This record gives sequence, structure tokens and C-alpha cells, in this order.
Amino acid sequence: MNDPAISTSDFDYAVLLREMPHRPGVYRMLDTTGTVLYVGKARDLKLRLASYFRSNLDSPKTCAMVARIHQVEVTLTRNETEALVLENQLIKAYQPRYNLLLRDDKGYLYIHLSQHEFPRIALYRGIRRIAGNYFGPYSSAGAIRETLSILRKLFRLRPCEDSFFAHRTRPCLQHQIGRCAAPCVGLVDRASYAREVRHAVLFLEGKNFQVVEELAVRMEQAACALDFEQAITHRDRIASLRRVQDQQLIDGACIDIDIIACVMRADTACVVVLCLRGGYHRGHRSYFPRLPAELKPTEVLAAFLPQYYLGREDIPEEILLNDSIDEKASLEEVFSALRGQQVTITMGTRSARAGALTMAIANAEQALTLRLATHANLAARFQALGEALGLPKIPDRLECLDVSHTQGEATVAACVVFDQEGPMKSNYRRFNIEGIIPGDDCAALYIALTRRYRRLERGEAPLPQVLFIDGGKGQLIQGQRVLAKFNIEGITLVGVAKGPNRTPGLERLFLVNREDPLCLPSSSPALLLIRQIRDEAHRFAITGHRQRRAKARTNSVLEDIPGLGPQRRHKILSHFGGLREVVNAGVEDLVRVPGINQILAKRIYDILHPNTCEY
Repeated sequence: MNDPAISTSDFDYAVLLREMPHRPGVYRMLDTTGTVLYVGKARDLKLRLASYFRSNLDSPKTCAMVARIHQVEVTLTRNETEALVLENQLIKAYQPRYNLLLRDDKGYLYIHLSQHEFPRIALYRGIRRIAGNYFGPYSSAGAIRETLSILRKLFRLRPCEDSFFAHRTRPCLQHQIGRCAAPCVGLVDRASYAREVRHAVLFLEGKNFQVVEELAVRMEQAACALDFEQAITHRDRIASLRRVQDQQLIDGACIDIDIIACVMRADTACVVVLCLRGGYHRGHRSYFPRLPAELKPTEVLAAFLPQYYLGREDIPEEILLNDSIDEKASLEEVFSALRGQQVTITMGTRSARAGALTMAIANAEQALTLRLATHANLAARFQALGEALGLPKIPDRLECLDVSHTQGEATVAACVVFDQEGPMKSNYRRFNIEGIIPGDDCAALYIALTRRYRRLERGEAPLPQVLFIDGGKGQLIQGQRVLAKFNIEGITLVGVAKGPNRTPGLERLFLVNREDPLCLPSSSPALLLIRQIRDEAHRFAITGHRQRRAKARTNSVLEDIPGLGPQRRHKILSHFGGLREVVNAGVEDLVRVPGINQILAKRIYDILHPNTCEY
């Protein structure tokens, strides 16, 4: 909402302050020619403007500005956040003289091409004071770095600082990997380098096709001159440029934009977020939100956007949707406040972005089709499992435990959880097992099950309908003992034993109150589901075991000695030259190390020689 400008011939600020409301907004101070001197924002316009017309102003800049004020224009806003966004827009539009210290262009990223005999191309952040050509601004550091990487691969322009460039006597690593023509040591003449610079400029201006045409002519000329090696170089560069053109969905547009498409089918929604950074496609990701009943795509988008963007630091300047939403204005306000710049939400397009939006919709349709097919297949497997185990209803939560170790070393048990959507990785758990006979899988399983189901008994997670244990009757008995210990009923226990020669598809299923193992056909959907969850438990367990084993093997035995901290360990190892010499040392030798007294020396010796009584 705009208020009329408050103005008098000699600028009566008393009238201004009397009529000013206690509301948030943006004010513009103008001189006699109508030029904007200053743009500011305020939570309370009346109080902020009154601060400029005090008799004890201590800033010379503020005094000079106030002396030139002839008119004040005010724009009321709904809140301070909206005022901040508007202030930034007006500063960029008017570039007021007295807003120089508040300009925010120091945060922008540019590609800078220096003015040297052999220009340097590099990322630049800040006010554009250094001579040269600037391309941008970019709002994504990732986009600008990828663009620089492409430029250096294609045109081999130097990235080094002037001081480094001036003192080189031989080519650096950048030249060896094909990303610099090495002008520092004269491996490229000035004319050839200038030609590459011109091509880089055309590339940054979005004139890729012109670069391709010139390279094609040079390739033909090299081929006619029988310089086939140079012709191949030009050919490869043309191919690289064409791949870049295929990635660049919005030609010549150095912008950050997220294109979001939502499609729904069979009460399932898929939301695809396709990212364009610096005008280039940076990939996409599919999301499948859990839906309340009877939601429309527009409602899904409205609920998805705040959950996806709130708390993120990489909100783009534009968000393009395939459907309209009612909350557009409020979301723009919030996202703009988080980003610190205006964020625009648009619905549909007929511009160059239409191709990208079509691609996002197509990706969403494909992902949803695959999701529904996979979900239907998984649902059929759950139903088959319920029938094979004789359950009264289809299970909706499965757990599987497995134990992994290397000859009893670093024993780890793992529990994985599946529901009818697939693996629930946030519910996975690992258990480090201590205090058992090395290699006793049944004892390890008992400890892991006890720790797991003690937590479930407390209500930390739902109980499963089926509990799979990797093993046979012995492991099944441990499961029975634990469930009986906690008085847990209603869980079907299944021991999954590998078939002869560990052949997949020949697994035997051991059940409580059944003498003979159950053997399902290898093509049974129920067996496929059991193998999937068993293999996932095995993978999760062996990964944890390997991590624990690697950590144990990189630890020194000295780290477990009480009273022997990092500094003393370093002194001992430095004094003797290695762990073997420490082991061979006696107590008298250990005492000679600075910081090691008689008591600590004997403790070290006893731990390193557990079977020796005398020293």
C-alpha cells in the first residue's frame, strides 16, 4: 500500500512526523530534483524518521543527507520482512547516493576475466573495482565453480594468481591435466590464447553455437592440412560443447531456479524437484509424501513447499510449479526473508522454461509409475508371506537380526526393519557385542535380542508381526527365550537357514511348534521377500563389523593403558622408536622415559606381558 508523498516547499518535518503511523514500511528520501537520496526500512516508521530530525546528529553523512531532503515517500508494508525485501529492491533500482554503505553486491559471485596480456579467469566476489570483464552475478557458488571447470577444460585459460604466474619456470599441474595452456612458460602464443579468451566470452554470453561453428571450420582446416592431431582436438572440444548445450535448458540464462512438478495417481503423489543452477541442469530428485485422504495436487504442492525449503540455505530466486497454489504470496514472503532476496513463485510458463517443466512432469510420471509397480510387487510379497506363514492377516512390519564377526573378533549384531513401503532405514540398529566366547553366535544373538526388545517393551518402537533370525534351530531358541523373558506375544519367529552349499532359493525356514523346516519354491514371492530382508540384515551387520574391526586394528595397545595419555604415548614411542621396542623394554627402561614413574612403568609392563609374573 502506497501513501501519498509528504512534502512541503521547505520540508516541514513536523508535519511529516505528525502524520506518520507506527507501522512497518519503507521510506525514500528525495531532493529538490526528485532524485532518491536514501532508501530505508523500519519496523516503526514514525520512530525511525523522527531519529533523523534530532538536534544532536553525530554522523556527518546523515547531517548532509538531511540538509538536502525535500520530500519523503513512504510505502507501508504488512511486516518488517516485507519491508526488508522491498528495501533491497528499491536500493537496486535507484542506487541512492547515501545507500552506498548498505549495498549488498559484495555478496554476489562473478566470473572475472582480467585485463592482462594472458587474462586470468576466476571466481570473484565483491564490488567490481578490479579492471576486467565480469560475467554474472551468480547466486550459487556451485553453479559458478562448475561453469569455471567447464571453461578451463574447454578453453584452457589460466586460473593462477599474478604472483604465481610471474614466477613459474615450468608448467604446473593444471597444464599437465589439460586445464591450462601454460602461457606462463610460453607454451602458447598470444594470438592463440586471445582466440581462446574470445571463445570463452562467447560461451559465457550464451553464444555456444558460434563457438561450435568456428571450431568446426578450424577442424576442417586442420584436416585439409593433414594436421589430424589438431583436428581431433577440435572435434573433441566440439563434442564437449554440444554436451554442454544439451545440459543448458535455458540458453544464456545465468539464474537459479527450481522446477517442481507434482503428479498423483491411485492416492499416491510424486513430487519431482528439478534444479537449474546458473542455467544448467543439476539433476532432480523424487519425493513421495505421505498423504491424508483426498488431497489434490495443488494442495500437495502447497504442503510440500514449506517442508522442503524451510531451514534450507539454497533457496533459488525462482520456483516454477506445474500447478497453482493459493498460498503463493505468503510463501514468497517467507522464502524471500530466508534468502534475503526476492523469491518468485510462478505457475506454468510459455517461455524457454516450458521444456524444463515438461521434463520435470515426465520425470514425475515415470517415478510414480515405477513406485506404484514396485509398491504393488512388494504388497503382493507381503500377502504371500502372510499366507505362507499362516498368519491371520497380512503383516505390516518385519524385523530381521543377523550377527557378523571374523573368527569371533569385533562381533556386531544388526537389526533391520521393513514395512509395506520397503526398508525403514531410520529404524535400523546395530549392537556391539562384548563378554561372550569368541564365535558364539547364539550368545551374541541373545544379547542383541535382549537389548532390542527391552527397548521395544518400553514402547520406543512398534513390535513387528514377524521376526526373522539368520540361522537355524539354535538361533530360533534364543529368540524364544528373549520373547518369553519380556512376556511378548503375537510375534511369529522364523529362523532362516541357508540351503545346501549356500545356494540361493533353497533356504529352510524354521518355525516354532513345527518339527520339519518349511521349504518354499525358489520363485515364491514370500521367499523373495525373506531373502531380501535377510540379505539386507547381513549387509548392515557386516558393514558394522568391518568398521569396528578396522577401528580396532588401527588402535595401539598403548591406548588402553590407564594413565598413558597421548603425550606420554608419543614420548614412549619416540624414546624407543616403535611399539616392538616398547614391548621388549623392561620396567627400568620404561622409567627412563620422561613422565613415566615406577608405578606407571610396571603397569605398562604388566599389560604388555600378561603371562609374566616377574619382571
